[in-house]
Order: sequence, then structure tokens, then C-alpha cells
Amino acid sequence: MKQQVLISAFKSKCISMLKRVRESKQPLTVTLRGVPLVNIIPVQDEDSSPPKELGALRGLMTIKGDIVDFDSTADWDALK
Repeated sequence: MKQQVLISAFKSKCISMLKRVRESKQPLTVTLRGVPLVNIIPVQDEDSSPPKELGALRGLMTIKGDIVDFDSTADWDALK
């Protein structure tokens, strides 16, 4: 659930509110006269993303034809 706080309350308790956002992983909206001013969202941990491994896509693709020496003249009518 997104929490809202007035900018005056945020100003007086900024550090504790930022720590609460980090710990709870819940966003915080700071408002000015009832109008949303900014959204504060927690930073995602680098550990939460799966590690990228070299060769992770091996076996999922097939190369058909020669990818180094490619002749595209048959694809263009203007070259004939």
C-alpha cells in the first residue's frame, strides 16, 4: 500500500522516513497541499537480480546460413 505524507512532516522526519521506505520496500508519496509532489521508491538490491552467465542462451538459437559473408544482392531489385 502506498503511503502519503505531507511535505512538512517529511521535512521534519526525512531520515527516519527514508529508512522506513528502505526497510519496508513500500513507496512513499510526499504531498504539497494534498497534491502529490514526489514518489520515493526503494532501491532494488543488486543481489535480487539473477546473475548473468556467459553462454546462458546457448542452445536456444540456430544460425542458418553464413553470417560472416552475407550476399544481399538477391534481396534488392534496384541492383539488377
